[in-house]
Amino acid sequence: MFSTKEKTQKTKVMEINVVAKNTAIIGNITSEGDFRIDGNLEGNIKTKGRVIIGVEGSVKGKIDAVNSDIEGKFSGDLFVQETLTIKATANISGDVIIGKLSVEPGATFNASCSMKGAIKELNQNEQQQLSEKTA
Repeated sequence: MFSTKEKTQKTKVMEINVVAKNTAIIGNITSEGDFRIDGNLEGNIKTKGRVIIGVEGSVKGKIDAVNSDIEGKFSGDLFVQETLTIKATANISGDVIIGKLSVEPGATFNASCSMKGAIKELNQNEQQQLSEKTA
């Protein structure tokens, strides 16, 4: 009457990758796991995890991540699918597209910022207004 099928689940092992202080990397990085940057990176990071830029860390380039916490310097294009947390010591410039934003007082944020959810909501509201006008 009841099936005894075993459900197989792949356990996802999230690795934490670190670019240590006094380390400089020039190039692109792709990973499934989280990243912590306490050194310097000039290039792009793409991950399905979290990117953390430490107080001493600096990134020039593009970041594409699910979540991100920034305490150091970032310059470039930043795409965060869920939550971007900007700490008081952060210095950010460039273009930012995010799901949610958290900014501590004292942070420097000189960037154009778009929120994915807000853009989607605006487009839906505009479409509703257009359909109401034509109806």
